[in-house]
Formats: sequence, C-alpha cells, structure tokens
Amino acid sequence: MPISRIAVGSPAEASQPDALKAALAEFISMLIFVFAGEGSGMAFSKLTDNGSTTPAGLVAAAIAHAFALFVAVSVAANISGGHVNPAVTFGAFLGGHITLLRSVLYWIAQLLGAVVACLLLKFSTGGLETAAFSLSSGVSVWNALVFEIVMTFGLVYTVYATALDPKKGDLGIIAPIAIGFIVGANILAGGAFDGASMNPAVSFGPAVVSWTWTGHWVYWLGPFVGAAIAAIVYELFFIRQTHEQLPVAEY
Repeated sequence: MPISRIAVGSPAEASQPDALKAALAEFISMLIFVFAGEGSGMAFSKLTDNGSTTPAGLVAAAIAHAFALFVAVSVAANISGGHVNPAVTFGAFLGGHITLLRSVLYWIAQLLGAVVACLLLKFSTGGLETAAFSLSSGVSVWNALVFEIVMTFGLVYTVYATALDPKKGDLGIIAPIAIGFIVGANILAGGAFDGASMNPAVSFGPAVVSWTWTGHWVYWLGPFVGAAIAAIVYELFFIRQTHEQLPVAEY
C-alpha cells in the first residue's frame, strides 16, 4: 500500500537550506497564482460594477487560473516540485514522495502566499473586496463537497501521471501545461456551482482577508479527500504494480 511509504522526517529537516528554499518557492508561486487568479475575478467585478457572473466571466476565470498555474508550477518545479496546492502536497505525502515535516513547511508557505496575495490585491485595488468562495443558490454543501472531491481527484491524478510517476520520462513543460489545463477545465465545469477551488490555500486567502467562513470546511475536506483517493489509486494500480512486475536481474 502507498501508505507504507509515508515518512515523518527528522526535526532537522525543517531548518535545512533546501527545505527552506523549497518553502520559499511555494510561497512565491502561490502568491503569483492567487494574485492573478483572484485578481482576474476582482477585475471582472470592477468592469461589470459587481454584476453577476456571466459565461464570459467564467471563461475568463478559467483562462486566468490555467495560465497562472502553468507559470506558478513551472517556476517552482525544479526547487520544490511546484505543488502550489496543499492538496497536491497531501497527495504527494501519502505516496511517500515528501515527508510530513516538509509537507507542513509547504502548507505554511502556501497559506501565507495566498493571504499575502489577497492583502496585496486589496491594497492595490483601493480596498476592493477579495471575495471568498461560496456556494451558488440551490447548491448544498454536500453537492459542493462531491464537486471538490472529483475535481481535485482529476487534478492530483494529473500531477501523479505527469510529474510524480517515475516512468514519466522527460516530459519537461508538459506537466505544468497539463496541470494548468485540468484546473481551467474544472473551473468551467464547477465554477458556476461552488467556485471550483480544488485548492485549500486559494480558498483560505480570500476567506482570511474578507473574514468570511461560511461553508469554508468544504474547500478543505473536498480537496484533501480527492487528493487522497487519487494518490492511493495511482500508487496502487500504476506505480506499485509496475515495480512488482519488474524482472529480477540474475547474476
């Protein structure tokens, strides 16, 4: 089972230069991603005088998030792995690709990056509200929870297939593109229902700055459950089985 490879890590790891550099890379990438993604929504609200979301606005949000995530993952990939998402970090942790202590460093950096991005947006826009994620009318918390589980499953499965799978080869820029595309596509699918977060940090930043916590738990539980399912499925059926089937060398 993938869970057998889970590692806690040593306390000294938290002060190692490479771990601190990786956390800083996650902070910067999250700031870039949230500033562009949340900023695109604020720009739409300003252009429409806080009008209701239109199909064009949803497409614009999907494109902005896809492009920004592509960049954010790309610039951090060689330093931290380019998680830019606490749920992705959790999935990597369950698969044994990152220790618990380094995961905690990443989570702190990601959450701080999202909050700082929203604070910068609020200041630079002259005090405009950084709207927290919320459910559309007629959408229950359970509807939204399933949405977040399924969308995050797709995201973390994509991360595993293009970035974490040891058989991936040299995919280069394909991984960040695929990750950005699945997020953009999921926003087109779920944005009209619950905002399509797939990322607890992206939800956390606006919630802190606007101090709006209604239904916020959905945007943590859903992504973490989806990430866990994706990690276990990919590790169990595509990584572990492949390793078991490798021929034993004879000497």
